[in-house]
Amino acid sequence: MRILVIEDDEALRSSVHSSLRSAGFAVDAVGDLRPADEALFVNAYDCVVFDRMLPSGDALDYVERKRGTGWTTPVLFLTALGDPDQRVAGLRRGGDDYLEKPFAIAEMVARVRSLCRRGRVPLPSVLRAADLELDTGRHEVRRDGVLLSLTRTEFAVLRCLLENAGRPVSRDQLIRAGWDEVADPTSNVLDVLLTSLRRKLLKPPLITTVPRAGYRIG
Repeated sequence: MRILVIEDDEALRSSVHSSLRSAGFAVDAVGDLRPADEALFVNAYDCVVFDRMLPSGDALDYVERKRGTGWTTPVLFLTALGDPDQRVAGLRRGGDDYLEKPFAIAEMVARVRSLCRRGRVPLPSVLRAADLELDTGRHEVRRDGVLLSLTRTEFAVLRCLLENAGRPVSRDQLIRAGWDEVADPTSNVLDVLLTSLRRKLLKPPLITTVPRAGYRIG
């Protein structure tokens, strides 16, 4: 799952960014609305975390305008404007959740995860292909009943493949699933990861290369 964070306080932005990445999300982080708008134009996100008061204005106005265009991505507002009227305004004008500063990082991560679930089409909690099982709740992968040890990124890429089982998944889609904007799509990071993932999944092979289309499992 990929998250966009818009926060002008550099220290807080860094803290939120690193905490969400540690929780298994791919995260892009910017400091104002203009780079946020550019990121939203280029990428698809599962949730967007907005600071309310930014250098170029109130993010509430921006979100309200975006909602008017049919934009449906879940939004969490982080703000020091915590009185009831402000919270109600945030929810009425396009926000899905509202967290007052200062806040507990663990609560913020939990709220983001909840919003991501709310915004996605429900999928089975256990994804399968042949004798491979990926448990999204327990964050476990098993092949023929044997527990496999995967990195966070390997788990994210495998999950993306299993969510699209039987269909080719493009390189760009797999990179978005496992990395954030720091990753260079022209590099070989995905090739290296897939080599490792194929080795860990053991035989017979489950991931196949689809020429000019990407990769497929199942």
